[in-house]
Amino acid sequence: MDLTEATRDAASEASLLAAARVGDHEAFAALVEPLRREIHLHCYRLTGSLADADDLLQESLLKAWRRIGTFEGRAPFRAWLYRIATNTCLNEVTRRRQSRALGTRAWSGGPPPVAAVHRLDPYPDRLLDDRVDPAQRFDEKEGVALAFIAAIQLLPPRQRAALILRDVLGWSAREVGESLECSAVSVNSMLQRARTTLRARLRGGSRPDAAPAAVTEIGERRLLARFMEAWERADFDALAELLREDAILAMPPEPVWFAGRARIIEFLSTVPANGRIGDIRLVPIGANRQPAVAAFLPDEEEAGHRFYGVMVFEIDAAGISAIIGFAEPDLADAFGLPPFLPPNQNDRYVGR
Repeated sequence: MDLTEATRDAASEASLLAAARVGDHEAFAALVEPLRREIHLHCYRLTGSLADADDLLQESLLKAWRRIGTFEGRAPFRAWLYRIATNTCLNEVTRRRQSRALGTRAWSGGPPPVAAVHRLDPYPDRLLDDRVDPAQRFDEKEGVALAFIAAIQLLPPRQRAALILRDVLGWSAREVGESLECSAVSVNSMLQRARTTLRARLRGGSRPDAAPAAVTEIGERRLLARFMEAWERADFDALAELLREDAILAMPPEPVWFAGRARIIEFLSTVPANGRIGDIRLVPIGANRQPAVAAFLPDEEEAGHRFYGVMVFEIDAAGISAIIGFAEPDLADAFGLPPFLPPNQNDRYVGR
């Protein structure tokens, strides 16, 4: 964005703000619309839940509308809106943590974070901003990856917020402190604890410190295609070749997980559709900037396939390192998918 465009945008924002302050709801809607996607993603990062992100986004925007007359312009409007959304989410997260305080799943270095969280949903790529350049997409991928989202759910709420604002959004310690109503010194202390805990959880204890190299998006798509072909043939030997030896399979929010290639193949060959996985149709989708598939189970009464859930994959140069499954029929709407696939429907048109 050049200086002229930035000046024009600032003038437009000032005009909309002036109108919103005197009760112009259309001006307020125009003001928040460019920020809606990123605030929704922010709410998702803080809660790990799509439904919560939807509700808390709406609650945050309602609060902002009611308080627009108090906005003094000492900080950018975007920062002010983030502050409202952050504190709205923190109030909800804190309330829920207190309500289940006696039953909290403590992370002890055993199960991976995706098997230790109480709430976790995949985030549809269709809700992300595709206008960003490749470098920004890479940075965004790290900040929305499921392993990261799961791990930060196990942090105390304020540490979680500080980490997201500072390390994901790139705010200064002073700006984070203003949002969380604490000093920059307190922010740095929270960050130090959060980063240390996060590194340990993402490393997972049993995983080697030196992880295999990442692969390109093209490489991910090719491996996913091979997985889907082997799945359709119910070729468990071929599926095993695509898995890292230390791969994991988890199904949040259930505290169930399988570690290692052999255990994953044993599960796939006996549990889904009683091992007849070729009867389950897989449709490629995108979630959390990671390769993913939607699973449709056979519907004997209607001679088609009914949406069952989503599988998200972590892939590196050594193969598939994780499969995270979500048996949530309600996810169909979020991913723009039909609840039912009639016989012989071309998968290329699903969700388009």
